Amino acid sequence: MSKSRRDRSVLAPAYTGRMAVEPFPALRMPEDETAPEAAYRFIHDELMLDGSSRLNLATFVTTWMEPLADALMAEAADKNLIDKDEYPRTAEMERRCVSMVADLFHAEGLSTTDAAAATGVSTIGSSEAVMLAGLAMKWRWRARRRAAGEDDARPNLVMGSNVQVVWEKFCRYFDVEPKFLPMARGRYVVTPDQVRGAVDERTIGVVAIFGTTYSGELEPVAEISGALDALAGAGGPDVPIHVDAASGGFVAPFLHPALPWDFRVPRVVSINASGHKYGLTYPGVGFVVWRAREHLPSELVFRVNYLGGEMPTFTLNFSRPGSQIVAQYYNFLRLGRAGYRAVMETLRETALQVSARLAAMDHFRVISDGSAIPVVTFELTGAPGYTVFDVSHELRARGWQVPAYTMPPGAEDVAVLRVVVREGFSADLGSMLCDDIEDVCAKLSAPGGARAAARHFAH
Repeated sequence: MSKSRRDRSVLAPAYTGRMAVEPFPALRMPEDETAPEAAYRFIHDELMLDGSSRLNLATFVTTWMEPLADALMAEAADKNLIDKDEYPRTAEMERRCVSMVADLFHAEGLSTTDAAAATGVSTIGSSEAVMLAGLAMKWRWRARRRAAGEDDARPNLVMGSNVQVVWEKFCRYFDVEPKFLPMARGRYVVTPDQVRGAVDERTIGVVAIFGTTYSGELEPVAEISGALDALAGAGGPDVPIHVDAASGGFVAPFLHPALPWDFRVPRVVSINASGHKYGLTYPGVGFVVWRAREHLPSELVFRVNYLGGEMPTFTLNFSRPGSQIVAQYYNFLRLGRAGYRAVMETLRETALQVSARLAAMDHFRVISDGSAIPVVTFELTGAPGYTVFDVSHELRARGWQVPAYTMPPGAEDVAVLRVVVREGFSADLGSMLCDDIEDVCAKLSAPGGARAAARHFAH
């Protein structure tokens, strides 16, 4: 580009300059540089075509934080969390966060003065966290088998068909046989009897989901543990439990403090939770913690001489931004237990209001009302002449993203809608959503309404 052309692209009015006559190439890097204002406008305008994150009721991921948290994230965006020697205070905040999570889940042997007493790591999210927890279970199982002089081939992992796909990825990537327990109409969590009948001497562990993606329900961790206790007491295999609390880990301690599901259940050896879900932090942070140091095999922890000092590391991702940890630490300090309790109670109340409105509407049956975690799942009943997919489509036209999907294997004939109530989703927005659902259903019930929606899907 000549100097005169370049000058015109900078000085021309915002929407009659270069972009109007020379669109940016989509699949290759431009030959010339672009004025920062023009590049910003181009990207900003394309992002306007995304849906509104605040109205995305499909995601569990946090879509609103306080402005001061935003400012701290911006200040830490250039810090590489792995460079602990260069950024020692950010590294210390990470250790404190891990310790706070371990304490929240009643881990053993914690210290009030030494954050390193907690056994756990922060991760990019629960997907990485469950990989690490699964590896620890596999390595401990393998060590026991070898010590007993038994072969360590073909290990398996027992879990419900309602697990998130990352558990299937773990099994495929790390050569573990998945043993999926089916769901059934009206039951969308595993039962202790199912678990007891599925484990064997090659089982590395049982995964209990605490806040299922499909319905937000809490699997009965203590009851599953009791069934495994009885099995081990009768001479059967002694199988540990991992709790996948990606969605419920930052809810249950505040809404259900007396419910035993964490390390108060002796058979639970590890727990993962997502800071970017009900930990109230923007995407990019999760945690996995172990009951005690003995449950994380030392062979899995690397000691790396890197960037100025030796450090232990047990992660799949190496370089990571420090901003999410800084934001998580802000939330922990800013809210404390009382603040988290207040947030979760408010979200639960909003979810209960939404579920009560839905239950009063014709043709809806509420499956989960938001009392376990603030997630409302509901299905259509009878023969209204339209489907949950029609309802979801019509709501999207009004700006709402409310997912419709079928339930997991064993209950595939059940199709539902789901509303995830998060920080930033007010009672007023909940009321507006219910108004729009009523209007959408009335529209679909009108003559030709469902057929018109079907034509949209066909196109």
